Amino acid sequence: MGAMATVCVLALIFALVLTRAGSSSGSGKGPRTTGQGVTGALDAKAAEECDDPEKQTLTPSGADGPVIDAIKARPDEKRKLIVGIDQNSYGWGYRDPNSGDGAQLEGFDIDLAHRIAEDILGDRDAVQFKAIPTDQRIPAIQDGRVDMVVRTMTINCERLEDVAFSAPYFKTGQQVLAPKTSPVQGYGPTLADRRICTAAGSTAYTNLKADRARGALPRSADIRTTVPNQLDCLVRLQLGEVDAVVTDAALAAGQAAQDPTVELKGDSFTTEYYGVAMKKDADDLLRRVNQVLVDFGEDTEDGWQASYERWLSKTMGSDPGSSEPPAPEYLRVS
Repeated sequence: MGAMATVCVLALIFALVLTRAGSSSGSGKGPRTTGQGVTGALDAKAAEECDDPEKQTLTPSGADGPVIDAIKARPDEKRKLIVGIDQNSYGWGYRDPNSGDGAQLEGFDIDLAHRIAEDILGDRDAVQFKAIPTDQRIPAIQDGRVDMVVRTMTINCERLEDVAFSAPYFKTGQQVLAPKTSPVQGYGPTLADRRICTAAGSTAYTNLKADRARGALPRSADIRTTVPNQLDCLVRLQLGEVDAVVTDAALAAGQAAQDPTVELKGDSFTTEYYGVAMKKDADDLLRRVNQVLVDFGEDTEDGWQASYERWLSKTMGSDPGSSEPPAPEYLRVS
């Protein structure tokens, strides 16, 4: 794991140093990147009026339908499920340079994508992975570049306006990551005058913006630094360009494992659920994925528990209890 982490982090540092001159600057505290546009346009009123977004999905079914039929009808080598994933999140979707065979994609989300492909196409390897940045997850679905996204994507009300979500497959929450020597103690007053990094298009940025506006986060907290992928925040932290990172605890734990000089600070301050996202009208595919999730959870040999132990237990602890999704409810009727 150490060699893999070193290679990944050094490569990202090198890339950031080369492009640093092209980054836009704020107040002299380090480069800024754009990306708030997607989340900045989110409708706060819609969020207040939406209840239990993780339950707004369809009942499971193993039946085919028009969307699945179209996937199965793809000719020859194109007969694959196209899945948007991350390739930079340790334990979720990442390339291990020590794995051989061209550094295969590995992780919890990758296991789930293989499981869905196996159920639909009868071959766990009948899947084409497309690495997409955080803020491109919804556009990639809407534009038809992918059939679905399996990429630590939080189910929330704003996103339900644009895509359909499966039932939850993982529970997490937002948390702060900072150097071990940092005076930052967690989410709250100690973030005053600190530069905070988030991924563009993430729920982390949305939460920071809303909390700062209502006074739950110090107004002096600098939240302008956003990046395409979460691991880029870790690199910015290592370069001293930001003072803290806010992201899902499940992702922050992986970043802390990659760099022993940083740690999670304080407790999680939200509760969030990951879901598989796809087009809003892909009802048969949504029902099928929900059936796969039922089977994945019940599989005691090579299901949810086994995948957690394989990829996440070293960073998140051997007891998966706090990460297990709630019993699914299917409240969407059409």
